[in-house]
Amino acid sequence: MPTNQQRRDAARRKLARQLQRREEQDRARRQRLVIVGVIAAVLVISGGVWLFATRESSNNTASDATSSTDASASTAPTTPTTPCSYPTSGTAAKEVSPPTNLEPLNSGTVDSTIVLNGQDVPVSLNRAIAPCGVNSFLSLASQGFYDNTTCHRLTASEQLNILQCGDPTGKGNGGPGYSFATEVATDATYPVGTVALANAGADTNGSQFFIVYGATTLSPEYTILGTVTGDGMSVVNGVAAQGVQKGAQDGPPVATATIGKVTVPDGALEGTGTYTTASSPAEQAPSDGLSPDTGSVDTGSVDTGAAPPTDAPTVDATAESTAGAG
Repeated sequence: MPTNQQRRDAARRKLARQLQRREEQDRARRQRLVIVGVIAAVLVISGGVWLFATRESSNNTASDATSSTDASASTAPTTPTTPCSYPTSGTAAKEVSPPTNLEPLNSGTVDSTIVLNGQDVPVSLNRAIAPCGVNSFLSLASQGFYDNTTCHRLTASEQLNILQCGDPTGKGNGGPGYSFATEVATDATYPVGTVALANAGADTNGSQFFIVYGATTLSPEYTILGTVTGDGMSVVNGVAAQGVQKGAQDGPPVATATIGKVTVPDGALEGTGTYTTASSPAEQAPSDGLSPDTGSVDTGSVDTGAAPPTDAPTVDATAESTAGAG
């Protein structure tokens, strides 16, 4: 029969075991809380980045994303009415007014010139495939929105090779303070020389655009404005040849890429088109060499090696921690 001392010792050992188990349970609970807190923080940060991507920020993607006009914007853009609409979407990165011509020409092309690093990059803008997008680009250019801005993003991978520009802040989350609908054919492709709008999803277009300089596989979600002509690609290739900072596949270019200005012809914003429906006027496939038959490719689940063009800022995953596409 155990003595009183033995009973007291057994009770102390039992209490010690209980306290140890309780401490282990408390420690595990604290660890779970830390993990939950980290996850919550990541979700909040990711949510912020997504806001960057959805409010031009902007987006895509090309990741791609992203953020039309302002990261702090909380009002989702509405689908434009017939034929064009440019609803307010956040705060403009640079003072500018939305286009006043809501029935722009929707046929033919117009020549514009992007002066990049002091060299001309001629661009043929196709009104027939993106009348609202071309109208916005011409309006922004005519107001000097793109003057003295930097191209903030370069990608270099097997499936995504673009130079992304159009954000006066140079951070990838700035835009004109308004958004507008996506105009793209279901079979659109993005060969070398394509100039298209970055976005962070349907109808989040703003000011950011990208120029395709190499093999690029994207789903048909990005409004095509036109194509680089003449010797313009040699200027873009000169920037691309120096790669991405820190040797990454996606991020700020090593080379300076400054847009001095974008010139447009006098009267480019004048004239109206013929619209017969209340839907987006651009339903036809891109022309002028922008849509060669490359076969049907489902890019919705393809790993492009980098985020698609978005209006959102991108992060070098190898160094600091991604295209809509604006």
